[in-house]
Amino acid sequence: MGLNGAAPLKIIMSGNVIENQGSKVGVVSVVFATMDKALARERLNSLIEANKNDDYYMVYSVPLDMDLTQLEHFPSVAITTEDLSKAD
Repeated sequence: MGLNGAAPLKIIMSGNVIENQGSKVGVVSVVFATMDKALARERLNSLIEANKNDDYYMVYSVPLDMDLTQLEHFPSVAITTEDLSKAD
């Protein structure tokens, strides 16, 4: 389902925990999308190398023109209670 998945669109998602008005909040974002597998790999590597905030990155191969909720596992990043309670 990642870089080697058969679906043509490669998306990179990021998960992180931020401070928001004194509370910790889990945030999931799509940070990059491409039809070029090599470019997705290059961008993922550069994001991981530059990561200074313990962000988590996940790559998905996504089919086009499909309700993604119908897939066995659609693009998502889990943020756990433990992630929210980690000391800074």
